[in-house]
Amino acid sequence: MHDRKLSLEDRLQAHPHLKNRVEALLNIVEDTAGNVDKADDAEQLVIDELRRLGNDVLHDWAHCKESQRAEETLEKESNKLIKGKKNYLNGTRHLDK
Repeated sequence: MHDRKLSLEDRLQAHPHLKNRVEALLNIVEDTAGNVDKADDAEQLVIDELRRLGNDVLHDWAHCKESQRAEETLEKESNKLIKGKKNYLNGTRHLDK
């Protein structure tokens, strides 16, 4: 998901809520419903949609950060297990002499 070489369409596919918001903005621009005749009405629709877009962006960002941190924590823990000092051999404790 971090590959910036992906197309905008591919990146939006990974975030369907954001894709829906962008499409809603385009619908306002194109007046697909055919019910926006005044700039004030269009402006209010855009403001409302941008607020919803901002909310969705922050939710997706938080979800991505949470996933990244969980992966980092798992990686650190697995590295600790691999690098940890072994105190026992075959289930018995080494005796000091």
